[in-house]
Amino acid sequence: MRIARFSHNDAIRFGIVDEGELVVLAGDPMFAGYETTGERVPLADVALLAPVIPRSKVVCVGRNYRDHAAELGNDVPEAPMLFFKPNTSVIGPGDAIALPRGSEFVSFEGELAAVIGRIAKNVAAENALDYVFGYTIANDVTARDWQKSDGQWARAKGFDTSCPLGPAIETDFDPNGSAVLTTRLNGEVRQQGPITDMIFSLADVIAYASAAFTLLPGDVILTGTPAGVGQIVAGDVVEVEISGLGILRNTARNA
Repeated sequence: MRIARFSHNDAIRFGIVDEGELVVLAGDPMFAGYETTGERVPLADVALLAPVIPRSKVVCVGRNYRDHAAELGNDVPEAPMLFFKPNTSVIGPGDAIALPRGSEFVSFEGELAAVIGRIAKNVAAENALDYVFGYTIANDVTARDWQKSDGQWARAKGFDTSCPLGPAIETDFDPNGSAVLTTRLNGEVRQQGPITDMIFSLADVIAYASAAFTLLPGDVILTGTPAGVGQIVAGDVVEVEISGLGILRNTARNA
C-alpha cells in the first residue's frame, strides 16, 4: 500500500495511491488507521508533501556503504555511526533545496528511509522491522565543507531543507530485497547500487539505535548512501529513485 500526504483545496490530508488517484483517508493512517472518506482525488490535482514530518527526530547512519566511505577517504565504522537531522530539515518532493549561505560545497546523498510506526526501545534485530510503518526515499543533503570544518555534523547535515523525503510511504517493501538505488544529477546517473550493499542492515540499525534512545512513531531512519556523491549548485535537479518506491525530485536554489 502506498500512502501519500498531500495538499488539496488548502487542506493537508492523507490518501492511498490508486493508479492516478488518491483514495482520501479520514486521518493520519499511522494513528487513525485506514478509514476512508469515500472521496477520490486525481493525483494531478494535488501537491505532494513530505510523506511524514517526524514528531521527534530523523536518525541517520554515516558511512554505511563501503564504497562511499572509501571515496571520502574514511575508514569503515565498526558499529553504526549515528547522527541526527532536526525535523525542520524535512521538505517534500518538488520542494527546493536552499543552499545555505556560507557553505561553498553542498552535496547530494540518495538514501533509503524507513518510517517508524510504533514505540521502539531495546528491540532485537530479528524483530526490528516489525516496528517499521513503511519506506520512502531520502536525500541526505550535506554541506561538505562544514562537515569537515566543524568536527561534528549538526550544522552540515541539519540545515533547513537538508532532508528531502518522498514521494510517498510504501508499506509493502522489502529492505532486504533486490531494490536498486539510483541518483541522477540533471539527468546523469551519479549513484547506482543495490540497497543490500549496506554494511549494517536496517534491522541492525534500528536495534542499535533503540538501545540508546527511544524511537517514536513518525521518526525516520536514513540508512546511508552508496558511492558517487557530488556537489550541487543552484539550478541543479537531483532525482533519487529506488525501485518499488518511486522518484524523489528536488531542485537546488540559493538561500
